[in-house]
Amino acid sequence: MNQLGFTATELGSTGWLPMDVEQLREVLGRHQLNLLAAFVPLVLHRAEEADRALDQAEDMARMLETAGARYFNTAPVTSADWEPRSPLTDDQWQHLYAMFDRIDGICEAHGLVQVLHQHVGCVVETADDVERVLQGSSVLFVLDTGHFAIGGVDPVDFARRHRDRVGLVHLKDTRLDVADQLNHNELTLMTAVQNGLFPALGQGDLKVDAVVTTLERDGYSGWYVLEQDCAIIGPEPAPGEGPLRDVETSVNYLKELAMSLQASA
Repeated sequence: MNQLGFTATELGSTGWLPMDVEQLREVLGRHQLNLLAAFVPLVLHRAEEADRALDQAEDMARMLETAGARYFNTAPVTSADWEPRSPLTDDQWQHLYAMFDRIDGICEAHGLVQVLHQHVGCVVETADDVERVLQGSSVLFVLDTGHFAIGGVDPVDFARRHRDRVGLVHLKDTRLDVADQLNHNELTLMTAVQNGLFPALGQGDLKVDAVVTTLERDGYSGWYVLEQDCAIIGPEPAPGEGPLRDVETSVNYLKELAMSLQASA
């Protein structure tokens, strides 16, 4: 990551980086990286689990503040074990909105910005879910181009119509034919990734350049996270090979886009 010019990273899946703050700082500092954000799965629609979810949010927010992060990426899940999605009742939707407000307060107390991560397999996944949240809550979103597209939300349209609700951006390209298989339960998310669901930027079906251009021209000043989801299904690649090549391709795509935006400014 450092060699490719990155200055910050998200925490990643639990256990990928140390959860102990001092160990985390040592690892990141050794590679001249800062911590930007963390994906935080929480059960937020069940009133009986509210106290536990708030305690978990407080613990994570405290850790992220100490580690110097900026964003708290809330991912509402069906259960701690990521049980399959099921429809929420009206009362559960209202409870979800109220929990967003309470986590906003926790994040503000720790100098963080809460952003809702709409995501495959989470409570907020589809275009209908996103619309309900837009109407029922003031929470900011992670505009994740890939997960928005899979859920049926046009990321360019969202950037255009709801710029005021974009708190953070995750950039990933997507092959819509593979996404269609995922949505029809022909593939799991893991097998879809193994089948090339998220290629390097510019090599899928999304207009990632239009998302960035729309946000930049409308004054977006937050961070962009290059999220190159991948799966190594063969032998371990040699150093400097494998997923690194896709990331390098994506970085070069963004550099060219940045130059084009500067030229047209």
